[in-house]
Amino acid sequence: MDRTLHSPKDSVPAGNPRRRGRNALLTTLLLAFPGLGALAAETPEVGDIVERANLAAYYAGEDGRSEARMRIVDERDRTQTRQFTILRRDVEDGGDQQYLVVFSRPSEFRGVVFLVEKHPGGDDDRWLYLPDQDLERRIAPGDKRTSFVGSHVFYEDVSGRHLEDDDHELVEVTDDHYKVRSTPRDGGNVEFAAYTTWIDRETYLPLTTEYEDDDGTVYRRIESSDVEEIDGYPTPMRMRVEDERMGGHTEVQFRGQEYDLGLPESVFTQRSLRNPPRDWLRR
Repeated sequence: MDRTLHSPKDSVPAGNPRRRGRNALLTTLLLAFPGLGALAAETPEVGDIVERANLAAYYAGEDGRSEARMRIVDERDRTQTRQFTILRRDVEDGGDQQYLVVFSRPSEFRGVVFLVEKHPGGDDDRWLYLPDQDLERRIAPGDKRTSFVGSHVFYEDVSGRHLEDDDHELVEVTDDHYKVRSTPRDGGNVEFAAYTTWIDRETYLPLTTEYEDDDGTVYRRIESSDVEEIDGYPTPMRMRVEDERMGGHTEVQFRGQEYDLGLPESVFTQRSLRNPPRDWLRR
């Protein structure tokens, strides 16, 4: 995205004294700071950065499987746990995706299933199956930023936020990170005013995301860590979500991550809500 504004005054002959002075200043800066020119040439556009971060975080491989252990700590330091398996299939790289999340522990959550059909550029389809009530519940688009099974993780955090929902600005480049500030295009549909993401310059993984309220106060933070390379893909093995509005935090530890399993489309249908694909859930 070219943010440079051009005016008629910029169109001056090459021999113009003002241009010669400007060129001399640029030459001086490049001689004084040799890395300046290389940095400017190597820094991608913000649109490319967020697209690559989205691919790194949610589209590694053609599909994937992971086991997750979730520990929820509330504002009174009380602890709950959840254990589940995540199956994911890409319909199109960077485009439509399918997710199936099947809970195994504790006993009161065993058999709970979450199904997602992700449609970038449109509304995602989400269903939740509650075995105790034998109830399939369709999750409305307006509920995507609500608690996922009582944790500090939101439904939208599981499959990712659509890039088209926000305007993005590259605000800083450090030795290790791209710092990107994102502002929702429709602020009435979300609880935050903006969020800032620190994206690793080598792996393009978004490692820290901070959400702000209207006065600029950070009230929610997501951190991904313990990155390991699995099947050639850098993969965070731990996630922590803190939310001052809710109080407390949630930690998720991943294990058994695998990619490119050849998961069939039939796994990601509403039929799997009541009859999860056991063969694909076991290692």
